[in-house]
Amino acid sequence: MMMLAGKTVVITAAAGTGIGSAAAKRCLEEGAAVVISDHHERRLGETRDRLDHLGPVYAIPCDVTVEDQVQNLIERAAAHLGRIDVMINNAGLGGEKSIVDMTDDEWTRVLDVTLNGTFRCTRAALKTMVQQGSGAVVNNASVIGWRAQRGQAHYAAAKAGVMALTRCAAMDVAAHGIRVNAVAPSLAMHPFLTKVTSADLLTELASREAFGRAAEPVEVANVMVFLASDLASYLTGEVISVSSQHP
Repeated sequence: MMMLAGKTVVITAAAGTGIGSAAAKRCLEEGAAVVISDHHERRLGETRDRLDHLGPVYAIPCDVTVEDQVQNLIERAAAHLGRIDVMINNAGLGGEKSIVDMTDDEWTRVLDVTLNGTFRCTRAALKTMVQQGSGAVVNNASVIGWRAQRGQAHYAAAKAGVMALTRCAAMDVAAHGIRVNAVAPSLAMHPFLTKVTSADLLTELASREAFGRAAEPVEVANVMVFLASDLASYLTGEVISVSSQHP
């Protein structure tokens, strides 16, 4: 459909085979020029090489917990692309730990990547978009921001924060013609998730889904592409559940 023809997109945490790289692939397929970013430089380069045949794609390393690196990402992306039409904030960090045993460092690390990182990248991108008078931000939240789940206090708090950030940021920039929305996946299976979540919990979560399976990363990416496109021109401040469960 070429839903993003002529648009430029920046995506964080886009290395590997998760939601970020799936979103990059779909954006390229829909006609966008794309900057992918991740703090894993080797995997980032491999992902760029894998996507290069689909269209213009650039790779810029960035750790979203470091403000200088976030500024460098946005400045270099704007230089490569000419403008930034879409910012997809996909970076997040999870884990499974009871709050009883959770350390301050474990809590802070998840919040800094997942919530503060989304804030830093949103702020930087919005400054550019305000100057342009247009743009769209798509954040990756999670249904766990609505639902209670054991061992997920840090991640749930961070994702609930992403939802609130999305709604408030949307109001701050609506007058500039900029939209800010989020997706909230329930369970999207990819290799990194299996490293930080027990197999028993993943099986249990998948069994709760109406289709009896986890989502594929591309199924989340498709909704991100919709929110990034002009088909979602009247949506802002919304969190779209990408799930076969009711929140």
